[in-house]
Amino acid sequence: METLNTMIDKQIELTFSGGQKPIRGVLLEVSSDLIVIYDELNFYYIPTIHLQYVRPDPNPSKFIDPPTEYPFDLESSAISYRKMLMSAKGMFVEVYITGNQSIHGYLTHIMNDYFAFHSPIFHTIFISMKHVKYVVPYQPNTTPYAMKLEHFLVQPAQVTFSRTFEQQLKKLENMFVVFDLGENPNKIGVLSPSEHPFLEVHTATGKSIIHSEHVKTIHLPAARKGDNFTGRVH
Repeated sequence: METLNTMIDKQIELTFSGGQKPIRGVLLEVSSDLIVIYDELNFYYIPTIHLQYVRPDPNPSKFIDPPTEYPFDLESSAISYRKMLMSAKGMFVEVYITGNQSIHGYLTHIMNDYFAFHSPIFHTIFISMKHVKYVVPYQPNTTPYAMKLEHFLVQPAQVTFSRTFEQQLKKLENMFVVFDLGENPNKIGVLSPSEHPFLEVHTATGKSIIHSEHVKTIHLPAARKGDNFTGRVH
């Protein structure tokens, strides 16, 4: 990361896998698995594993003046992806996965290789750490979709948490699941028992086989108020 260190406090442009457009801003922090950029409005915490290119910004802005205080209380010498996630726990953040998959809500539990995330739209989502492209914390006292805090309640998950993403997938067998926020109808259905690393999903029209390494997020369809639906198919 020595080359990136020479760019600290300078304006850069970068792209990452799955990103729709470059991110531009001042490079603030660099570690072996995370960088921090500020772009006039937001702090971007970006895992380095997904970086495709980084270069000095060819059209730097004259107006970027990074704040002296960061959203997360992290020491430069100890900054890391996992420590950033732990610091973000309980804060309102945006998590960007890929394409148009940006999720807004709160980190609730940090496990070995995934974390649980509560969204007002999707409720509890399990997100694989290795597929996260960036995390953007919102300003203090900001709430999702301008909801009043008293109206926003983090609902308890319908299932308990396992230590790893693979174990969590096994726990959801025989349940209705939605992979990758339902971007593809072949990723919505009943998860059948299957052998790692393949997942067998019985969709509305048939069956699909998914490689678990490519699953980015999982959530269960939300039950309506008053329903006793648990998501499990007997």
